[in-house]
Amino acid sequence: MASTAGVAQDLRQAAKDKKKDVGQMSQWQLMARRFMQNKLSVLGLLILLGLYVLAAFSGFLAPYQFNELDSNNVFTSPTGISFAGGRPSVCGQSQVLNEELLEYEYVEDCSKRYPIQFFVRGFEYKLLGLFPTNWHLFGVSQAGAPVDEATGKPQEIKLFLFGADNQGRDMLAQILQGARVSLTVGLIGVGIATILGSVLGTASGYFGGFIDNVMQRTIELISSIPQIPLWAALAAALPREMSVVRRYILITVVLSLVAWTGLARQVRGKVMGYRSLDYANATRAAGGSHTRIILTHMLPNAVSHIVVVAALAIPGAILAETALSFLGLGMLRPAVSWGVLLRDAQSVQVVMDYPWLMIPAVLVIITLTCYQFLGDGLRDAVDPYS
Repeated sequence: MASTAGVAQDLRQAAKDKKKDVGQMSQWQLMARRFMQNKLSVLGLLILLGLYVLAAFSGFLAPYQFNELDSNNVFTSPTGISFAGGRPSVCGQSQVLNEELLEYEYVEDCSKRYPIQFFVRGFEYKLLGLFPTNWHLFGVSQAGAPVDEATGKPQEIKLFLFGADNQGRDMLAQILQGARVSLTVGLIGVGIATILGSVLGTASGYFGGFIDNVMQRTIELISSIPQIPLWAALAAALPREMSVVRRYILITVVLSLVAWTGLARQVRGKVMGYRSLDYANATRAAGGSHTRIILTHMLPNAVSHIVVVAALAIPGAILAETALSFLGLGMLRPAVSWGVLLRDAQSVQVVMDYPWLMIPAVLVIITLTCYQFLGDGLRDAVDPYS
């Protein structure tokens, strides 16, 4: 009986210590604690971080250039890997014309195996966009490669982990390169939209009157513009010879200029409730400027809501870029994004014959799902009544 009472006392003391620790935490520490308790949100965050790391090191991870054409490997299926002699290796293959279907088929020749090597030299690129290098994670040894009868040169043995497209381009290299566009267009576009929505929404809710009237009518006008005709007009206005960087920047800016209206209205509603509270009136009576009241009291109180809305808006921006590029209104070749890659899989027959072309769609679904998990976790973490 005494031991039972001792255990109960220890549990009560542990509960008191836990409450004391929680009471000493800041608001951000409490939010982080609640977020870490949501396992799905943590999993989504880890997967997203992994995708962004893969995109950042795309040049190192891809054995071939994303725009390298190879007529000898058109629609090559994902390369099989075997472990002959304890080492990973690939078989050679030859391209044979099917005279009935008038299509090229690939026949593996495993009489000769080519070992996979790690940390090899290949094409030159800039690591993280800053450091020139030609080191790559893996490649195939070309020792003993057969000689091409037409050119008299040794054939290059390639490893296509995700297969090749209709021009013989490596799908892995294109997916990694496309991730740099599809994943960052959401961050940059939502970042710009968040700044615009937060500032304009706060000003509209705080000042009210004429300023609020003008801003709300402007928001209604922007929200009433049909998006598809807007993208079509944008695509028609942008010249085809425009550089990849300029097209990327313009698409990001346009996405952000359309996406800020919803956040602005939500922040306006929050600020309208805050501006009449005692602490705001006290600051105003003490001679505090409008800028001080907005930056010190209005925005910090609304920041948790802004974070959640921004996190949930990122998948919408990624999906918008993917859909626009798929329709030919966004990024265009030679630029690569997941939407551009999915344009090659528009035909049902193509998808049935070459299912690996749908890998970008799987990555889009995974990314959007992880962002939804992340947004749900942030929403629960910033909720003071959770």
